[in-house]
Amino acid sequence: MRRSLVALVTALFCALPLFPAQAQEFSEAEVAAIKAAVFDDPASPVMGNPSGDVTLVEFSDYNCGFCRKAAPDVAALLESDPGIKLVVHEIPIFGEGSRYAAMAALAARNQGKYPEFHRAMMGTKGKAEKASVLRIARDIGLDVARLERDMQAPEITAQIEKSLELADQIGLVGTPSFVAGDRAVFGALPREDLAELVAEARAAGK
Repeated sequence: MRRSLVALVTALFCALPLFPAQAQEFSEAEVAAIKAAVFDDPASPVMGNPSGDVTLVEFSDYNCGFCRKAAPDVAALLESDPGIKLVVHEIPIFGEGSRYAAMAALAARNQGKYPEFHRAMMGTKGKAEKASVLRIARDIGLDVARLERDMQAPEITAQIEKSLELADQIGLVGTPSFVAGDRAVFGALPREDLAELVAEARAAGK
């Protein structure tokens, strides 16, 4: 039996009739620009198949317990479906440790290790904070001194602020939130529901 999908969000996706006031805040051009930022932002990290035929988007925080709970299901989905492009928006909403971890994750791309860092952080049991972030960075073979330098780049802060603003614009209610096609869903979905979300987007050519 299909598990109910909760918190369909804002006028940008299929919840248009539920949010008529918010719908009026955006022109068609603005909606198109926001959708492009959600799915196609070239500065956002990508996992899975960068040339996949369908895009799944995740908004997440490394101190979010439900994000960690969802991580194995997301990984299993990517493993089982090589056609998925996963776009990750880092939205650190659980304090300074979350922001530090998000900055490190984005900086890890400069060393080609974003996926490894992301998976390791989602698999950790303790709080994401400076000490744990740098320990994991060392464990996966990152040059920590370079990582700390790269974290200070203004584009790292700009990317985080852009993702936070984007989450606010589309009315996300928390992490993790997943978007595919015209649907946005909040919560730690099991693999089967994630696969269903992806299948709907794929069938719609999105």
